[in-house]
Amino acid sequence: MAVSDKNILNRLYFVAACLLLFAGAVLFKLVSIQMVDGDKYRDLAKKRTVKMFTIAPNRGNLYSDDGSLLATSVSRYTIRFDAVTVTDNNFKKNIKPLSEALANMFGKSASHYQQVLRKAKANKNRYTLIARNLGYSEYLEIKKFPLFEKGPYKGGLIVEQKTVREHPLGKIAERSVGYENVDENGYYSGVGLERAFGKYLRGVEGKRLKQKIAKGQWKPIGADNIVEPKDGYDLTSTIDINIQDIAHHALLRQLEKYKADHGCVIVMETKTGEVKAISNLGMTKEGKYYERLNYAIGESHEPGSTFKLMSMVAALEDKVIDTSTVIDTKKGRWKIYDRTVRDSKHGGYGKISAARAFEVSSNIAFAKMIHNGYKKKPAKFVERLMSMNLHEELGLPIKGEGKPVIRYPGDKGWSGISLAWMSHGYEVSITPLQTLTFYNAIANDGEMVKPRMIKEVKEWNRTIRKFEKEIINPSICSKETAFKVQQMLKNVVEKKHGTGHGMYSANFSMAGKTGTAQKNYRDKTSDKFGYISTFVGYFPADEPKYSCIVVIHEPDKSVGYYGADVSGPVFKSVAQKVYATSPLIDEVDTFQTENKKLDDAYQNYYAEVQKKHKKIPNVKGMCGMDAISILENLGITVEVKGNGKVKKQSIAQGTDINTVDKIILELS
Repeated sequence: MAVSDKNILNRLYFVAACLLLFAGAVLFKLVSIQMVDGDKYRDLAKKRTVKMFTIAPNRGNLYSDDGSLLATSVSRYTIRFDAVTVTDNNFKKNIKPLSEALANMFGKSASHYQQVLRKAKANKNRYTLIARNLGYSEYLEIKKFPLFEKGPYKGGLIVEQKTVREHPLGKIAERSVGYENVDENGYYSGVGLERAFGKYLRGVEGKRLKQKIAKGQWKPIGADNIVEPKDGYDLTSTIDINIQDIAHHALLRQLEKYKADHGCVIVMETKTGEVKAISNLGMTKEGKYYERLNYAIGESHEPGSTFKLMSMVAALEDKVIDTSTVIDTKKGRWKIYDRTVRDSKHGGYGKISAARAFEVSSNIAFAKMIHNGYKKKPAKFVERLMSMNLHEELGLPIKGEGKPVIRYPGDKGWSGISLAWMSHGYEVSITPLQTLTFYNAIANDGEMVKPRMIKEVKEWNRTIRKFEKEIINPSICSKETAFKVQQMLKNVVEKKHGTGHGMYSANFSMAGKTGTAQKNYRDKTSDKFGYISTFVGYFPADEPKYSCIVVIHEPDKSVGYYGADVSGPVFKSVAQKVYATSPLIDEVDTFQTENKKLDDAYQNYYAEVQKKHKKIPNVKGMCGMDAISILENLGITVEVKGNGKVKKQSIAQGTDINTVDKIILELS
């Protein structure tokens, strides 16, 4: 053998030996992986291809007080097709009837679906989209289609479920109903009832195993979940959809009429504190209105003249004044230090009683009353307000409640004019719901009830938790004081010169207070200067069932801005329609003699109304309200003393009406 051939042979042996050693090393490594690290690598591979996913539970429903849906969770389904799991025989046998069934359901041609399915089969696509956003009934139907009825393995059916929140009432009460979101860290955020009571509504998540397939997509494994989700509890709210609808549209009409920036209305059941309606509407750039923010709960602002009720109650409780105390309002201007308090009436009201000052809403009378009554002990006034809980939040479960501001002597911003300005609603700040809660307490003879928007938590027909009436303060004032201011609130509407007289109705009674606060008043030349128009009160006046507040911000000044004109009509519309649709019904024993008296009184009143009077009629013996209605309809100013039936009339029967401006009725 030649030397060169021998060298070549040695090299071949060397290469063969190296290959043998390499093969041995590979074999050793494979055995090592299988025997030693096999479980580790198998788990790693599984983790990369199989993953546990959470399944969101159905969120509980939110109902109105009559069982109507305010918010509900609806399941939506996406249907996909796994072409790999289906055998060729099953595919060929079922593609035509499946395509026809899909065409009948979704409106596209059968040839379209055949093309989609054949393409998926040819490309071995394991995640072909068939349909999305299906309802539950559509999902049940599609599960019965040819091929799909064989399930996920033999039929290639992939079903993905998601839950969406829907509001059957649309935009009505949308902000109060609210929403809740959760981020990747499990942190919950949101607004309204959905967020406040989320712990009841959320439910418990389920678990589902999925397998990673092509293009980073995940396919459910098997037909069942590992852990089934547990649906959330249902909530029954206090919202009355009839009252809510009335309040929403009454507010919307007035906002549009006055081109206002935003506004809110709240209706509350007097005795229980149940919120029956709450509407918040703000203007968009296009001039439309929607539930932008929860102004009723979150917006704390200077209330203006509606705060005069708080000042009056404080002054009466501390015996600084009485209702008959006379205050000189001069000619509508009163200078205190370097500032001037003004009344809206040109020339002022002159000397008037404290009660009359409330009815006509005299700023000067209240500024003098509180400044002179408390100037030596200003803390006494503030402490009286605080004893009525006006400095405290209501402690609502809904997030974002505005903080009330009641300054104490010595606090930043306190000055020598603070008492005078606080007396008529400036240098203080309070939300609409906080204001309503105080007025509601007066209607309740002093008992302050916490506003409530949820009645109970339920799981199907089983009650999990009930929310009962909650009392904030059993007596914010004496019953005597409550009675006095109740009469004043009635007079604001019923008396001819009360600021709310334009709202008066002979058909049903209301009590309340107007408020017209200046906004951004430090610079009246600024575009930001405007008004906040308010009316707050309750109805019926004598046996209050509902309290209500209407607040409208920045109405167009060229159209109007006084509380009685802007907010008052919303209050009246709500009261009128609620009163008409849900009249007070009491069960009483029937006495024929009492019925005859009532019938006779009504017939007497009706007969007088029908007459075309040229002379003063005889109203003696009539109910005071009937007599007032008859005389005022004749254009005569009526002054009433006492309560009950007419005992005496100052102008004799038969006097020519044209010679009479005013008549005094004495009731007993």
